[in-house]
Amino acid sequence: MRPVTRRQADHHAARSAATRAQVMSTLERLLDSGESFSEISVQRILEEAGVSRATFYAHFQSKSDVLVRLTDELRESLLTLARQWDPGAGAERFARFFEEVIKIHRAHQGVLTAVREAASYDSAVGDFYTADLEGFDEAVLRTLLSEQATGATPADLDAVAASRIIVWGGAQAIAHHIRVDDGSGDAVFARELARIWWHGAYRRPAGAW
Repeated sequence: MRPVTRRQADHHAARSAATRAQVMSTLERLLDSGESFSEISVQRILEEAGVSRATFYAHFQSKSDVLVRLTDELRESLLTLARQWDPGAGAERFARFFEEVIKIHRAHQGVLTAVREAASYDSAVGDFYTADLEGFDEAVLRTLLSEQATGATPADLDAVAASRIIVWGGAQAIAHHIRVDDGSGDAVFARELARIWWHGAYRRPAGAW
């Protein structure tokens, strides 16, 4: 048997990457068209993407695996954005941060809706969705604890509870806003969300009720 050359290996890797991208973009296109994730079969994806069943399963474990991979890069971009948040920049900068978050969510609304839908009945997607929000939760918690250490955030704030409320509650609020708003209210929503987070946790007066 002839040894596989570097060029052949690179060609195979490129073809595999192209196949994965084709399948993933096909699922995203179907979701963006308004189709429910639960109603999209693997066979439908195969037909739309133009790949065989054997090829599909050579790259993905299941339909849910495609969805998780679709969301993975999106999660990293959102986490990167969250890590760049500097409370010292003020509430208005926080509002612009949320505008960016909402913009990303709108651009991938079909995928994110599918993740929330599938998380309720698919353990693989549910674990991913939970890990996604837990990542944001941890990032916010670290920031709150750091701000408490400098005295900028009051010591009587329960950072663990606060991070859970603003991250998990905020995720639901953003999802609902996108469902009911055409985009014209994004800036106002982002500003109000930023003020609630800022004045309710980051810069809440000590001892306030």
